[in-house]
Amino acid sequence: MKRLTVYLNREPVGLLAQDDSGLLSFAYNSSWLERADAIPLSRSLPLRPEAFRGKEARPFFAGVLPEEEPRRRIAAILGISERNDFAMLERIGGECAGAVSLLPEGERLHKSTEPGCRELTENDLARIVGELPRRPLMAGSDGIRLSLAGAQDKLPVVVKGKRISIPLDDTPSTHILKPEPERFPGLAANELLCLKLAEAAGLNIPAAEIITAGSKPCLLVARYDRTTDEQGRTVRIHQEDFCQALGLPPERKYQQEGGPLLRDCIQLLRDWSTAPVLDIRGLIDGLIFNTLIGNADAHGKNYSLLYLDRQRRLAPLYDLVSTLAWPELSARFSMKIGRCKTLKEITPDHWQSMAKETGLSGPMVRERSRVFCEKTVAALDDIELEVRELNPDMTERISAIVRRQALRLNG
Repeated sequence: MKRLTVYLNREPVGLLAQDDSGLLSFAYNSSWLERADAIPLSRSLPLRPEAFRGKEARPFFAGVLPEEEPRRRIAAILGISERNDFAMLERIGGECAGAVSLLPEGERLHKSTEPGCRELTENDLARIVGELPRRPLMAGSDGIRLSLAGAQDKLPVVVKGKRISIPLDDTPSTHILKPEPERFPGLAANELLCLKLAEAAGLNIPAAEIITAGSKPCLLVARYDRTTDEQGRTVRIHQEDFCQALGLPPERKYQQEGGPLLRDCIQLLRDWSTAPVLDIRGLIDGLIFNTLIGNADAHGKNYSLLYLDRQRRLAPLYDLVSTLAWPELSARFSMKIGRCKTLKEITPDHWQSMAKETGLSGPMVRERSRVFCEKTVAALDDIELEVRELNPDMTERISAIVRRQALRLNG
């Protein structure tokens, strides 16, 4: 039996085990269960003394790992099976999304109050970014144990002023660096424009900017699951995405592949959020905005819950990208809206159907759609000018998409 100690921030909360057949199990420590301030790792892993086994345990822990091609490359670099979640967590689970860190049983978190980082020169950063397609998350590098969910090459980093560093061992990062992939030219400008439009429309989003590594544009996004304490130290805030909360593994993030339906996500907030009315409205706002910018990839792992001060709230929106900007990508919704399958077919009637299916107020949904369309279109000219110099063609494409989608949404 192999075991990993699971930490929330610096507190050991339980053990993740793998038996000889490869089956995962997780059990909370009795000392954690006895604490008045104990919180669960996930809605799908409620506080209890009995162990969670197999399909009960896997979704949350698999959900903090990279997916698809980055996962395959990391497994090849580390010499492990790409299907072995435990082995991958053992090797790269030091710095994950939220407040989770995993270490082999018997190892301890570093006691030093000084963060362990490797500061990068401009040349270092350019070299590492150039290597990411071949070595995702710097896998196999000495002292580096980083994990991020998703299929895009990206890197957790520590930013202080203009200095960028790589966090070592279990040191928390402050930002996520997302280099623009060769197969999606203009992605950095695309996401920055969408984030700025979201901010102008009043949505809760993380701060972001574009930097260059060598000649490569990269989006640098502040982590919303990190904060700073009174001593100026970076502290993790726990979070989980909707798939983890619903007990669904990452390979089921799309509705057409057994992933969550929109009504599942709304019911999750009704049952689990500590401010369900506000968070359901926030989710609807996010859905409207993603439809407005032409983002078909807003799946179950692109919405999250944040655990802070005994509250469970909808996290800021992230991965806001206009996928319609690349005509070769599917326009099919990751989650259907009122039985509408694609971005190019959406009408006001679909939103009313969605409201009826999910027990929401039709007039409320209609009003939110109207408000977001007006705010976003009104901000479009100024933000287009602000971002245009980064990629004129991409900004023009997104501007046309937003105006077209606004007409569809409001009939």
